Amino acid sequence: MLFKKAAVLVAGSWGTALASVLADKGIQVHMWTRNEQQMNEINTKHSNQRYLPDITLSPLITAFTDMKEALHEVEAVIIVAPSSAIREVSKQLKPYWHEDMLVVHATKGFETESMKRISTVISEELGCSEGHIVVLSGPSHAEEVVKKCPTTVVVASLEEAQARRAQDLFMNTYFRVYTNRDLVGVELAGALKNIIALGAGMSDGLGFGDNAKAALLTRGLAEITRIGVEMGANPLTFSGLAGIGDLVVTATSQHSRNWRAGSLLGQGKPLQEVLNSMGMVVEGIRTTKAARAISKKYGVQMPIATQIYHVLFEDMDTKTAVEALMGRDKKNEMEMMSQETYEQWHT
Repeated sequence: MLFKKAAVLVAGSWGTALASVLADKGIQVHMWTRNEQQMNEINTKHSNQRYLPDITLSPLITAFTDMKEALHEVEAVIIVAPSSAIREVSKQLKPYWHEDMLVVHATKGFETESMKRISTVISEELGCSEGHIVVLSGPSHAEEVVKKCPTTVVVASLEEAQARRAQDLFMNTYFRVYTNRDLVGVELAGALKNIIALGAGMSDGLGFGDNAKAALLTRGLAEITRIGVEMGANPLTFSGLAGIGDLVVTATSQHSRNWRAGSLLGQGKPLQEVLNSMGMVVEGIRTTKAARAISKKYGVQMPIATQIYHVLFEDMDTKTAVEALMGRDKKNEMEMMSQETYEQWHT
């Protein structure tokens, strides 16, 4: 399917990068922002300096502060709002949404208060089935995408036709897109890896070296997979782009807000000072709070997420958190993949 016009809600770094991908395909892109100054900058200077400095945007990208204007005659809408704003943005989208409109979200987190996945929140507000929603995830720093660095992501939907539409919408010569039917797994992987990225940053901030970070990423992936399977995800998803791919890039790159925030915490900076210095949302912090509640709800151990929760919300020293992890009872490495779990996906 050829798309002619799409909307991106909102105009942060990742939203701007995805708008650039679409514009490079000749698609007219309407970006919605609440900030009139940002709208004027995008429309007159073709830049978004706060989020992506020194990048020139395509003239095919036009910004609006009016939702109705932003959604006029668009065939697809991409929601890239912070998790805390997803419900409100979806409510504003509702009057202009129709069943033929493709809805893709690229937000990695949960609605903290309800512990619901982002696709669930969007479908509730639009009054449609979750099968209408597509999630885009994978290892993809906005700073590299806007420079047309080769990038590979995954789009997932409960309905194959919707995933294929999203694949057609985004895929170009430098932005490769795979499809996946495991919406739950892709969404959980994208959200939960931010917690492990915070931990990796803390480890680096403490100066613990490569051994510690490799162990943290490996056991972190086991932790993510364990809770994911309990919530209905396919364990193989966590070995793919949305899982290990996104985990590696988020936990090892200085482009990563979560890694940078964790590094500052590891150096002993107070949480509020870290947040003030970032200037953008650090989704891993909200996700850690949600994961703590989810692990209790499902009765699944998430030791790394638990210790990071103690650091973020209970003023635990980062070194003490590491000691608690290293001092846990002896375990079998493969305990996370029980025979029951294996058979669930091989019958």
